[in-house]
Amino acid sequence: MAGGGVCGVVVMLAVVMLSSRVSADPDLLQDLCVADLTSAAKVNGFTCKSNVTAEDFFFAGLAKPGATNTTAGSIVTGANVEKIPGLNTLGVSLSRIDYAAAGLNPPHTHPRATEIVYVLEGELDVGFVTTANVLISRSIKKGEIFVFPKGLVHFQKNNGKSPAAVISAFNSQLPGTQSIGAALFAATPAVPDDVLTKSFRVGTKEVEKMKSKFAAPKK
Repeated sequence: MAGGGVCGVVVMLAVVMLSSRVSADPDLLQDLCVADLTSAAKVNGFTCKSNVTAEDFFFAGLAKPGATNTTAGSIVTGANVEKIPGLNTLGVSLSRIDYAAAGLNPPHTHPRATEIVYVLEGELDVGFVTTANVLISRSIKKGEIFVFPKGLVHFQKNNGKSPAAVISAFNSQLPGTQSIGAALFAATPAVPDDVLTKSFRVGTKEVEKMKSKFAAPKK
């Protein structure tokens, strides 16, 4: 897709999220509040800094595909308040997700935001699970959009033999991501084995095997 086309998609998604009547983040009380990412002050968001420049509102990190040589075959490049301080209090952010052939963005949730994805390249199987354990899923291809409601477990998988990519928009400056597998099997301190054995109806050996697969590589 040409650079102009991608820019148009990003603008469209940002406008949709910003114009939503229901925002995941609180409404702003001033023109802007550029995040001071170095401040140790603890607030619901980030404290404001005084020396504001245009660079606080700029990010070029979504222009190129990310490296997909990961365990799952996908990589997420975020464009949130941690990368763009000017997003602080604005209630919107973006991400780019790149997938290798058969690459997967494993089941996860965004506790603070609804997500809408626009397919840049390729074809994906996508879906989310409701609180009634109903799977809502379908295949989407280049130029199509799919929505994942706030807080629900969802996934995307490249069902093709070529790389795929999407742009994701969120109605939060920092939507947060909680991977289901990592949350349960790589938490610190660890989730007790008896909780996991009873939850998944498996033995301790199976739980320990799963924990070893999610453990951080030893340096």
